[in-house]
Amino acid sequence: MPVKRLAGIPGFSIDRVAAAAGNDPDVLRMENLDTDLSPPRAAIEATKAALESDDANSYLPFTGRADLCAAVAERLRKQTGRNYSAEQIVITCGGTEGTLDALLALTDPGDEVLLTDPTYAGTIQRVRLAGAVPKFIPWVAHASGWRLDLDALRAAVSPATRAIFAMSPSMPSGGVLNAEEWAAIAALCRERSLWLLYIAAMERILFDSLPFLHPASLEGMAERTIVIGSVSKEFRMIGWRIGWVAAPESVIGDIARVHIYNVVTPVGIAQAGAVAAFAAPESDFEACRAEWERRRNTVLEELKEFPVVRASGGWSLLLDARALGLDAGEASNRLLARGKVAATPMTHWGDRIAERYVRLVFSNEPLSRLAGLRERFQRALG
Repeated sequence: MPVKRLAGIPGFSIDRVAAAAGNDPDVLRMENLDTDLSPPRAAIEATKAALESDDANSYLPFTGRADLCAAVAERLRKQTGRNYSAEQIVITCGGTEGTLDALLALTDPGDEVLLTDPTYAGTIQRVRLAGAVPKFIPWVAHASGWRLDLDALRAAVSPATRAIFAMSPSMPSGGVLNAEEWAAIAALCRERSLWLLYIAAMERILFDSLPFLHPASLEGMAERTIVIGSVSKEFRMIGWRIGWVAAPESVIGDIARVHIYNVVTPVGIAQAGAVAAFAAPESDFEACRAEWERRRNTVLEELKEFPVVRASGGWSLLLDARALGLDAGEASNRLLARGKVAATPMTHWGDRIAERYVRLVFSNEPLSRLAGLRERFQRALG
């Protein structure tokens, strides 16, 4: 009999699809948020060197290396124009640990947390693990991409609401919040004294020349925004498991306390690589961003006859299975069995919106393989 904390928390759908795909080299691996593009070379070399470092083979410092905290603070100062200090940063074992740390530090059981529909299942279930209650705000699909339902956002806030989760580009949809949407979120946070939990893991992976917007740069938001970042996406350092939480001085101590009693310390060896990654030239990131955009464009062209929604950033986009007369699970099964495409159904990745979609990750397959997507989809779903 499961404990009450786990009631309503399902298993993860990604690993089931991955297991079904096995090691068949003919299968297009579009089920998991990976990328085949290499991390910055300097990050790899710094990690190798740290293997023989006594300082890296230590529990200390519990909340992260001083130079890595300083690098995160400097990044935020440049992005927001606000005066972040290294003391406002906690280094975590990936952004996902940071998510749970922030929730445990800022919410009580029964508090409501607003999230987009769809959103990353790991974020939703961490809200539940913390004892809070998720409420969903729809992303609405348009021909040009996704737009947040601002009327639904305003209507969802109640006396029990404690925080709003926002990720831009959003995972799994690739939706990017525009200036109007950020302004609406900020206004609610200021008016209702809400926390903004901003997941910044993909924030610069933007397409179509979209501008980079940071919510903490808006009036009155630096003191209400918890930034949860990671080296996994922008720096392609998934296996390093290094993330961070940046927060106002009023709450960073509580977040640090949760972090210490949750995992004790981030990986010292991996932190050395993360420090080096922050010093990588802008051209390193831009070359990868441009390649991901080319892959996004190829998928959109290949599947222009199918109901896919344009992603404005990130590593994935969504196929509307219901528009094809299928549920998401059935579409996923047919894509793998008939088309040799591994794709994850978005069941449990939100509410009414998510359950109709299948996610297609375009960041992990080269253009030469993505170019055959049309024929695979026609075989599976046509």
